[in-house]
Amino acid sequence: MRLLLMSDTHLPKRAKALPEGLLAELLRADVVFHAGDWVDTATLDLLASRSARLVGVYGNNDGPDLRARLPEVAYVELGGLRFGVVHETGPAQGREARCAARFPDLDVLVFGHSHIPWDTTAPTGLRLLNPGSPTDRRRQPHCTYMTATLTDGRLTDVELHRLPPRHPAAADTP
Repeated sequence: MRLLLMSDTHLPKRAKALPEGLLAELLRADVVFHAGDWVDTATLDLLASRSARLVGVYGNNDGPDLRARLPEVAYVELGGLRFGVVHETGPAQGREARCAARFPDLDVLVFGHSHIPWDTTAPTGLRLLNPGSPTDRRRQPHCTYMTATLTDGRLTDVELHRLPPRHPAAADTP
């Protein structure tokens, strides 16, 4: 099972559209995770219409329309692994222990908010994944997203993908 992880798309404030490379990944993904800060419902509608399965949550920048359609925390079991999705997990220091205590029944937690890619494992075995942002790199060198493979109850091939820099003219096209 191929997984696509993204967060913090912030459309249309940070970009006018999702990057083509990310849109191409939608066709290959069995499950798409979005860890909040969509900002517009059009992005939710686009991903819902193009994804085989979409698991998403709202973030702190998402208004009432998105909050009415998405939970604050989402849970799903896939291939024997228990996944959770949440937007914010607090400061980096102490994140593993804090998340392991908050989500003791999960195997994988997908989160966002910081726009900083993250891949660690808590002492309890909880895997924490933040795919960064495909549209707003903030202080990071690249815009990013993640893919992973779920095989025989194991998460493998977790890969952080760097997107090419946007060109101003390209960012203005829908």
